[in-house]
Amino acid sequence: MTTIGVLALQGDVREHLRTLTSLGVRAVPVRRRAELDAVDGLVVPGGESTTMAKLARIFELVEPLRERVGDGLPVFGTCAGMILLADRIEDGAAGQETIGGLDITVRRNAFGRQVDSFEEDLHVTGVAGPVHAVFIRAPWVEQVGPDVEVLARVEHGPAADRIVAVRQGRLLATSFHPEVGDDSRVHRLFVELVAST
Repeated sequence: MTTIGVLALQGDVREHLRTLTSLGVRAVPVRRRAELDAVDGLVVPGGESTTMAKLARIFELVEPLRERVGDGLPVFGTCAGMILLADRIEDGAAGQETIGGLDITVRRNAFGRQVDSFEEDLHVTGVAGPVHAVFIRAPWVEQVGPDVEVLARVEHGPAADRIVAVRQGRLLATSFHPEVGDDSRVHRLFVELVAST
């Protein structure tokens, strides 16, 4: 059985574990290197990106995460997870670390503060029909490298056309929180990616 870990340092860990389990995979929390080494794929959840980066350093997971990403581990980052997978950050905290791997420049808290959170139906490449996307202090992607596929953009409002979902090889990232609600289709896209590697 496929085992997908959820980086369990901070953030929406339980929600991702629940959604992955509903798709028939073994979903486990990851806090230690041995747990990271035992998974076929990894979700880096939403939360607070600077806190997650600091905790990853405290738990001695930064280098192991970078190694696994470099070795081709499929990883799905949501919101803060997108920031942690990005190679470059705009408006990051001083000295903020990332795991890296995604050739993107991401802007932290791009849509504004908590009060500026919003929801919108998006069309996501690889998912049939609209996806109800929840944005909470979300980043957006400012620039993508030549090997990055844009999967979704904001479709309405002042942030229209901003990039909010990308894929590069075995790395998938969304600005929004697909673990909120009962729609598991974006997670299914990741499960299929893990199964195909």
